[in-house]
Amino acid sequence: MKILITGGTGFIGRSLSPALLADGHSVTILSRYPNKVESVFGKKIQQIGSMSDLTDQAHFDAIFNFAGAPIFGSRWNDARKTVLLNSRIHTTQTIVDFIERAKTKPSVLLSGSAIGIYGDRGDTILDESAPLPAPTEDDFGHQLCVAWEKTAEMAKTQNVRVCLLRTGLVLGKNGGFLQPMLQPFKLGLGCKLGSGNQWMPWIHRDDYVAICKTLLENNTLAGVFNLTAPNPVTNSTFTETLARLLKRKALLTMPTWALNLLLGEMAQLLTGSQRVIPKAILDSGFQFKYTELETALADVLHT
Repeated sequence: MKILITGGTGFIGRSLSPALLADGHSVTILSRYPNKVESVFGKKIQQIGSMSDLTDQAHFDAIFNFAGAPIFGSRWNDARKTVLLNSRIHTTQTIVDFIERAKTKPSVLLSGSAIGIYGDRGDTILDESAPLPAPTEDDFGHQLCVAWEKTAEMAKTQNVRVCLLRTGLVLGKNGGFLQPMLQPFKLGLGCKLGSGNQWMPWIHRDDYVAICKTLLENNTLAGVFNLTAPNPVTNSTFTETLARLLKRKALLTMPTWALNLLLGEMAQLLTGSQRVIPKAILDSGFQFKYTELETALADVLHT
């Protein structure tokens, strides 16, 4: 297949692209930084700088859409929210626009989303059929994901199969959300966040890539997919497990009020609770390699 990936030099794309190449596919990456594409992948992968560079005659069998500014980082002031929205919604809209004008349509669009779309739901078990909460002004993560998914779903009007990838916390070597946590934990400064009772749906990057390949190849699969491992854990369990594997203690707690003070509205990413399970992909017959957090972390930490 000829495959286009946006966000292809990101944490997921750096594993997905080589896996697709190994399967014999042709990969093109959308990036404003051609030197970065070459530095990551060498000359094995083609690149374009903008969707507008593509003519109506350009054809891709599938499009993976992972573009988006990092959700963690700067505080969520109005300017940062605009960056987060535009980097996802605008890019997704340009993909939909290309699909509309392309003479030959892709068969599938696999578009990123996140478990934040479910809002803060406590201990409620959430599969893909769970109703979404009503929009609120104080849950930007939910608003962002809803707008992102609605834009991607517009491709269905062109008879394109659309898969929405509601992604949990992705574990992998050399990057991802785990990377900035390792040094504090190695120094014995790992800590529970808030109450520690909030659920943290996670997934090993190898399983994430394997699910992407399954969704690419199985044309009967469409709609919403929770890309999380079958066994989410609470923040307390995650903290204890990581500390134990690093042979350290994690006796500290970062209270919710301190997280709110340090991070502002962005603290909801750390204190919100989504007990998400991947029912749709399990029902398809997919088998996870990493179902338990300890096994997944042990693999990631192994050098």
